[in-house]
Amino acid sequence: MIAFLRGKLIESMPTRAILDINGVGYEVLIPVSTFEKLPLPPAEVALKTVLVVREDAHLLYGFYSREEKDLFLLLTNHVSGIGPKTALAVISGSSPTQFKTAVATQDLAYLSKIKGVGKKTAERIVVELKDKVGISESWQVLATNQKLPPDQQKANDALLALVALGYKQQDALKAITGAGTKGELEEIVREALKRL
Repeated sequence: MIAFLRGKLIESMPTRAILDINGVGYEVLIPVSTFEKLPLPPAEVALKTVLVVREDAHLLYGFYSREEKDLFLLLTNHVSGIGPKTALAVISGSSPTQFKTAVATQDLAYLSKIKGVGKKTAERIVVELKDKVGISESWQVLATNQKLPPDQQKANDALLALVALGYKQQDALKAITGAGTKGELEEIVREALKRL
């Protein structure tokens, strides 16, 4: 697996870039969000990459940020019917934070507006990723570099603990809401477990 490439950017377009690494030119398929962050050629760049091997080709996909690469892997590995091309369209049409918030809040209208994602694909994304992406409040707080209020932090920690124990996110969230967030974290988890 090729995890990253560092070299001289020779050419860049909205969907691909060519890097010269020790005299070898690597063509890397990229989302528009990565293209917008690239310097003008010639310039030194580093891209996080994913190598996809098919019967007829070996394709490199490149990303400026770790979040974009993680979202690409999440989509291609966990959503049936989504290949690299659609995953790139999703990343081009939405930031990782906006996408995860839309999945957590089941915002099908937002997801359906992304080029290459229709209503059925949006529904499939929500169904297959809702238990893998966490709660939206955590992303929104991380995106703005704020801290959660103490009660919400306890609820978030309790949710993560229950999900780690194998419970579905939606069920765990209902149990925590019923248990309340007063008391220590262990008490909240114990009370939520009784409700599950």
